[in-house]
Amino acid sequence: MSDSNKIVIYAALLGNLAIALVKFVAAYITNSSAMLSEAIHSVVDTLNEILLLYGLKKSQQPANHQHPFGFGRELYFWAFIVALMVFALGAIVSIYQGVQHIRHPEEMVSPYVNYAVLGIAILCEGGSWFVALKSFRRTKGKMGYFEAFRRSKDPTTFTVLFEDSAALIGLMIALVGIYLAHSLGIPEIDGISSILIGVVLAISAFLLGKETKGLLLGETADPQLRQNVLNIAQHDPSVQSANGVLTEQMGAHQVIASLSLEFKDNLTSDDIELCVNRIEAEIKKIHPEIVALFIKPQTKQVWLERMKGRLE
Repeated sequence: MSDSNKIVIYAALLGNLAIALVKFVAAYITNSSAMLSEAIHSVVDTLNEILLLYGLKKSQQPANHQHPFGFGRELYFWAFIVALMVFALGAIVSIYQGVQHIRHPEEMVSPYVNYAVLGIAILCEGGSWFVALKSFRRTKGKMGYFEAFRRSKDPTTFTVLFEDSAALIGLMIALVGIYLAHSLGIPEIDGISSILIGVVLAISAFLLGKETKGLLLGETADPQLRQNVLNIAQHDPSVQSANGVLTEQMGAHQVIASLSLEFKDNLTSDDIELCVNRIEAEIKKIHPEIVALFIKPQTKQVWLERMKGRLE
């Protein structure tokens, strides 16, 4: 578990826990549906951070005979549960609260309490968001934000960044809705704000769920890793042709790879074994995240025919 990941999650956890308590008090005092939705949103985010921390801890367990490639996908599983919770406990409840407030509007009491709470919440969420953004920028390199999100194999940072982004948008919606409901004397606007917050959460949950589902089912590793494996193998003196490599991401920092090689003629079994050991040692120097490397001897023609059959 990296220190940067822990800092991002702990910052979000402490911020959301404090904000949730204040929002519930404010919602009780003012009868604001939007504020109640925001309080529920903060509770969901707090539970999400706890689940991510649990997933990180479980994913670090050492491999055993039942799980020879480790427990890296534990993190993907819990990240997927987080996406479901954002939808089920966040989006659906917020939309329900909004509909109920529109059907049975209640006049807002002491709206200035809401303004004060929302202002504090925006500052706290903004701080957490900045920490997550800073961490995400370090990992994305020169890629665009959406491309980095799609190609990322570590869900911890982008999940917290998505949650905090949705939270900030929700806070802005709540602030505008509460202000309009108070200034215009139309309490139904408060309910509409709650529905809009639910829609924001639903969109966030859909994007998170789609990405974490792909990671959970198994995605290929970064293209640069695959190219590095092929380059190292091709430059070994005993290799005639490095035909191709298949990879699968088993966790945030765990990859398995299957490498197809055509060895030079007249090599003994000992020569081939030495070649395999050399290639594996060189690859692990650059990519220690490769927990297992399988090498299959076959001609380039056979590899191409097999790959053609897989793609048809």
